[in-house]
Amino acid sequence: MSLPVALADDLPFTVTLKVRDSCLCLHAQRAARAMARRFDIALKPTGITSGQFSLLMSLNRPAPASLGSVASLLAIDRTTLTANLKPLQRRGLLESVVDPGDARVRLLRLTSAGRAMLVAALPIWEATHAAIEAHLPDPDRLRADLDLLAA
Repeated sequence: MSLPVALADDLPFTVTLKVRDSCLCLHAQRAARAMARRFDIALKPTGITSGQFSLLMSLNRPAPASLGSVASLLAIDRTTLTANLKPLQRRGLLESVVDPGDARVRLLRLTSAGRAMLVAALPIWEATHAAIEAHLPDPDRLRADLDLLAA
């Protein structure tokens, strides 16, 4: 869809600057990308990314997890989750098992190699997380505000 020429001409650069400086979505995206990059660099020696760490950690539970519950926790769609699971499955870090209550449903669980990966990555995550929190005036408030936006 294209804008009418008159409307396109009526969009001054000052509007662009206003959006750049005030857009909550832009600021959240920039912060998320910067933080993910920082965790990715820190976790590089383990061979997993920050997203993979979060995905594996979401499976660290007493019982296998449904695809839907993991997708909901990570706030991603099931198709994206399935694509992100494949390389971790190939590496033997997680497995898909049949739900004993419904043979049509697949459940996800960490393997012993996946748990070992998390054990190796956790101290790196803790140190990186502490360093980021140390630069924030009120990390608990930020978490609460982000949770409000995500709800």
